[in-house]
Amino acid sequence: MEAILYERFGGPEVLALGEADKPRPGAGQVRVKVVAAGVNPVDYRIRNGWMRHQFPVTFPAIPGLEVAGVVDELGEGVTGFAVGDEVFGHADTGAYAEYALATQIVAKPAGLSWEQAAALPVAGETSERVLNQLELAEGETLLIHGAAGVVGSVGVQLAVARGATVIGTASPENHAFLRELGATPLAYGEGLVERVREAAPQGIDAVYDAAGKGALPDSIALRGGTTSRIVTIADTGAADLGVVFSGDGTPDPRPIYEAHARLVAEGRLRIRHAETFPLAEAPKALELSEGGHTRGKLVIQP
Repeated sequence: MEAILYERFGGPEVLALGEADKPRPGAGQVRVKVVAAGVNPVDYRIRNGWMRHQFPVTFPAIPGLEVAGVVDELGEGVTGFAVGDEVFGHADTGAYAEYALATQIVAKPAGLSWEQAAALPVAGETSERVLNQLELAEGETLLIHGAAGVVGSVGVQLAVARGATVIGTASPENHAFLRELGATPLAYGEGLVERVREAAPQGIDAVYDAAGKGALPDSIALRGGTTSRIVTIADTGAADLGVVFSGDGTPDPRPIYEAHARLVAEGRLRIRHAETFPLAEAPKALELSEGGHTRGKLVIQP
């Protein structure tokens, strides 16, 4: 099969389109004919070798954690799926390929596009997990850093649905988008503490950092000097400040996938899609992702 491969850690230059053996499903796995694969910042972090302890890599490696496609083969003991079923979820093997193996998958609703299905798993599970860790409740005020990104914008919508007031940091060109989602947008950078206090005189009950761009000291100040109820998914220096870094996924995210898929299919949860790339242009997609200026989800379609 065709796949994007890399044989050493490094930048986009280590990626190349090549041939790999078509994987065979083991017990409990299905093989998926990939229709779409989601691009995530964690993909280039793994490729650079920055997360080798959390995500051990065996070379040659195939990137990609999110997969959407059609069940092609069933492993031993698999029930609830048949060859030909449309599914999406977390890939056990790299999703930047014509075929991938998967265990944590669910049925794709008819109202969910392939691009949405490939974009949903990481953003939805991450934000649901963080809001639960923060114990966000109705009537509270949440500050989200990086609120206009794919993960952050899902977090905004889920928090608003819980009855929270949401303050979201983003560049000015994304402020109208955040207002549409129900958040109060603010520019990040110097003077943020004052801007947040003016926008939320009632105070900040919790902070969700989806940006990882040095916003934690300001977050601590806005929480009155405490690190309580601050969670980051992107700032690797969190431990030095005593802030919780949330990196371990939900043990079984399938109920989250199913619930969020229904919301997207019904138009009650928005997934911002930026651009779709053919498999051969996956290195370009990862380079854009690493640049950090895309306005929406990047998707690979083999």
